[in-house]
Amino acid sequence: MEKFSQFRDRATGISPFLPVTTPLSAVSILTHTLLFIFRLPFFIAYAASYFMLFHHLPLPVVARKMALWGLMAIPGIWWVDLQLDGVKRGTLSDQPLQRFPHPGSIIAANFSSPIDAVYLAAIFDPIFTVSYPGERRVQRVSLFGAIMQALSPVRTTAPPDAKLVDIEDLLEAYPDRVIAVFPECGTSNGKAILPFSPSLVETPSDVAMFPVSIRYTPSDVTTPVPGLWLGFLWNLLSRPTTCIRVRIAESQMNTAAAKVNGAHTSNGSSELKYRKEGSPDASADEQRVLDRVGEALARLSRVKRVGLTMKDKAAFVNAYNTKKS
Repeated sequence: MEKFSQFRDRATGISPFLPVTTPLSAVSILTHTLLFIFRLPFFIAYAASYFMLFHHLPLPVVARKMALWGLMAIPGIWWVDLQLDGVKRGTLSDQPLQRFPHPGSIIAANFSSPIDAVYLAAIFDPIFTVSYPGERRVQRVSLFGAIMQALSPVRTTAPPDAKLVDIEDLLEAYPDRVIAVFPECGTSNGKAILPFSPSLVETPSDVAMFPVSIRYTPSDVTTPVPGLWLGFLWNLLSRPTTCIRVRIAESQMNTAAAKVNGAHTSNGSSELKYRKEGSPDASADEQRVLDRVGEALARLSRVKRVGLTMKDKAAFVNAYNTKKS
């Protein structure tokens, strides 16, 4: 893959957009093929039934969550390693509700696979959003829309027909729900944290933001290249099991919003004007907030932050598809 060396981050040498592959022996290929053929019709039938019928029925939230766990059970996503940052194993049940993402709070999750949205829905039943580079507002999407976003074409700006809203408006409209934000604006292969959209800094100062790291073993179920649905389904359905490792950091607060709202008055008027004008660039205080969330995600994921943006990913995808063709 030396042809794609220009898409390595210069500071770290990491290539966050290269697909992850798992070598298989001849015997493994045979067994994986049989398992894939056996599971595929069940998975497609179950997924179609859920998204076309079950999801729209007026059923309790717990019923939808159980159905989603059934969807993940078909490809063998049986075991999830869930931990709170700084909390000893076996003591999760002793932690207060405010230590977990809860209604009226924000989930800031890394984005690497369609499974991300399914898992978050099965645990937290959040309102899903899509963030765009340089855009402070977000687009609300359904669970199905969030899943599709993982393999959708790269977006360097919001589409003209996107209905963008402020996170604060979503919090007011859905006070009993968690809001899920994928601030990287696109998927990676899970080996790095990409630069953030400024959408997170529109969070009110009194709302908790929880960095949530989701990683997979094996990691070839990540989808850094758009459109490769068949490859994703092969990696997901052809092996006995896929393990998920989830880490939730302590909540972060938007201290930049607190300054804008008058907690600090040294330059409050200029900061307030800056925010009202809706500048796509983050101010110094806002960038520090984004850096704190990004560092928390990188630490939880045991990876590094990189400077490659969605423009770099678009160029990589073009080069990758050219080579494949």
